[in-house]
Amino acid sequence: MSANTPQTPAATKSRRTLGIIFLTLFLDLVGFSIIFPLFPAMLDYYLPNGAGDGSLLGQLIAPIASLAERSGAEDPRFMTAVLFGGLLGSLYSILQFICAPLWGAYSDRVGRRKVLLITISGLALSYVAWFFAASFWILILARVLGGIMGGNLSVATAAVADTTSREKRSSGLAIIGIAFGLGFIVGPAIGGLFSLINLTELIPNAERFGLNPFSMPALVSLTLAVINLVWVARRFEETLPEEKRGQPSERKGLAVFKLFQTPTAATRRTNLVYLLYMLAFSGMEFTLTFLAVERFGFSPTKNGMMFVFIGFILILVQGGIVRRLAKPVGEKRLAVVGLACGTVAFLVLAYALNLGIFFTALAIMALSIGLCSPTLSALVSLYSNEQEQGAALGIFRSAGSLARAIGPLTAAMLYFAYGSKSAYLCGALVIIVPFFMALSLPKPEKVEA
Repeated sequence: MSANTPQTPAATKSRRTLGIIFLTLFLDLVGFSIIFPLFPAMLDYYLPNGAGDGSLLGQLIAPIASLAERSGAEDPRFMTAVLFGGLLGSLYSILQFICAPLWGAYSDRVGRRKVLLITISGLALSYVAWFFAASFWILILARVLGGIMGGNLSVATAAVADTTSREKRSSGLAIIGIAFGLGFIVGPAIGGLFSLINLTELIPNAERFGLNPFSMPALVSLTLAVINLVWVARRFEETLPEEKRGQPSERKGLAVFKLFQTPTAATRRTNLVYLLYMLAFSGMEFTLTFLAVERFGFSPTKNGMMFVFIGFILILVQGGIVRRLAKPVGEKRLAVVGLACGTVAFLVLAYALNLGIFFTALAIMALSIGLCSPTLSALVSLYSNEQEQGAALGIFRSAGSLARAIGPLTAAMLYFAYGSKSAYLCGALVIIVPFFMALSLPKPEKVEA
């Protein structure tokens, strides 16, 4: 179709639907990423000193704190927060790993709209729990509920696949990457800014009602979730017609156990590439704020600005490079370049001792994830048939969630035991493996049957 050919009604509806999905994901990811720059300060607030005060949490922390002191760390409390934070980050992602393919497969049966309404409502409830999380255990409850409901990204990805042709699939899925990049800019910036507002200091006896120093960022996340829920309820039209929906009898067993049992070898290999890549990336993503605090003394606000920088690069890459080059260059080649950039970024981060080198490494890392995430998800979609988009992309997202379940804890342990330099050098070694695996991925067929 030439550039001057009039748009068909189907194409016009597809563009409108993509716009709605874009705003839905943007609001969702802003609310989700608000917490990113707050992790070091939150753990410093919740974790007891040393062996604690005799509480259950203090007893859980005591062995870790003792190990940090025996290791000779300059700041044992900081290293304790790194390791315990890894445990908390992994808990959230383990639940995403379990639930993402289940939500995706469920949306193949009942439609995308219904599942989005359920999961966004659940996320709103998780932010309510965070708002009143004066106790560390309520914070854990909020993270558990958020992890269960956080699999809705796979449903939104499937909705994009529903509304785009195979030839335009990668370009359509880049919309998700742009929303992710914008969320990465706005969310952490909001988190860093609103962390300056401590409701426990402004409202008398606020702690009696469960408020904490981070209730204001939680309130912003809750507000965005409610706006998103209303937006989806009013504007989102179902993208999966009833005649294309699978029946419950067609699926046996949990999709979570099908990570490496997908119908095609190409899909299995792509899932494994994404799993290994995200294993390293999620470890970096989690420890990055601790690295910035350790080497440069970043505050939550400065950590937020750091994520703004990363998100800005993501938008440039996914809104410009991927959307323009996916068709002439191909998803596979862009993914390979992204994996190579990831290795370089980890190597530079390992040795970054001044801000100029540090932000150069962050730009290369943003280029890496900006190339890899949309192209690998597009490959999985193109390798799968039209009736299995939700399940296939749910399993793909589950691979990422499994990596996020393992990555933060593994990276935190390496950081804890050997320091930041060794942790990031290990990340570089990990990414080399999926780089060579991606070289043998087949070229997908983009012509409609």
